[in-house]
Amino acid sequence: MNEVSLIIGADICPTNDNLHFFENGNIKLLLGEDIYNILIDADFRIFNLECPLTDKNTPINKWGPVLRANTSTVNGIKSLNPSLLTLANNHIYDHGKQGIESTINILNKYNIPFSGIKSNEYILEKNKIKIGIYVCAEHEFNLESSFFDSLETPDKIYQLKKKCDYVIVLYHGGKEYYQYPSPLLQKRFRKMAEKGALLVVAQHTHCIGCYEKYNDSILVYGQGNFIYNENCNNSSNSSLLLKINLSKESFFIDYIPVSKFEDKKHILNDFEKRSLQILKSGFIENEYLNFAKKMHGYYLDSFQGNTYIHRIFRKIFKKNISKFVLSKSNLLRIQNYVQCEAHRELFLAGFIK
Repeated sequence: MNEVSLIIGADICPTNDNLHFFENGNIKLLLGEDIYNILIDADFRIFNLECPLTDKNTPINKWGPVLRANTSTVNGIKSLNPSLLTLANNHIYDHGKQGIESTINILNKYNIPFSGIKSNEYILEKNKIKIGIYVCAEHEFNLESSFFDSLETPDKIYQLKKKCDYVIVLYHGGKEYYQYPSPLLQKRFRKMAEKGALLVVAQHTHCIGCYEKYNDSILVYGQGNFIYNENCNNSSNSSLLLKINLSKESFFIDYIPVSKFEDKKHILNDFEKRSLQILKSGFIENEYLNFAKKMHGYYLDSFQGNTYIHRIFRKIFKKNISKFVLSKSNLLRIQNYVQCEAHRELFLAGFIK
């Protein structure tokens, strides 16, 4: 029986903590021999490159961290022997067109395949098995070509499936450090599965989430970081490698924990526990509603403008200042502007220069 093995790693980002490993091309020492051998033994390896590779500092205006790695770090990336790097994420455009062009040039120079700029599709083939990879990202200061589009993306997946035996979707989105899917994210993933995706994986959340079996597909809600900043908290330094074995007749997925801090058996047990929780009727909706209530004050404070003062107020009085400053009519107006598609589209268009 002809089979193909594929490893999907999560976000990689050269930082001050791991820079020398990347520049010297010594990723084996960084990862350890066991994990490195798992990668190299597979037929294909896919990773998400979470930053542009450029030696120039030309940061764009954005909310959130602005990431960059020198082009010399390509030595470490090359040592991972990637079959594909995905660039559809919220940091690849952090240094504008210059950063994009530099990244493309250095990856081409080292013959490293990539997807997520100009094209969202890539096909891997071995032993007469074709695997279509579709990559996309949520709207967050990234390239327009990488956006997930609820009207178009499912149809593109459907068309890709016509050309391949299997389709895998790598979706850069979801709420950071939240280990369950939102109700909308679950709907999106299920729709992509219905359109032909065998596996849909959420990256970007910086933590390991959970998974569900939906019809004949697997939906993974959060893979964690793969190679990132070692100074982050423990949960953001743990990840799952997804090892997929495929034949014309079947597929099998194995979850391989990667962590320097957490017990690997504990990681898998918690992963399975959360995956059982989301099977309970109403769990995803209720869990997300509770999370939304905790985050609501933060968003309202952000609309008010001076979040520093608001943080001090919350710390002293244990209450959210916006609930007192904003009238009921103002709160309803904000709700309408965010909720209504026409208002939201017009509001966002106003930011385009």
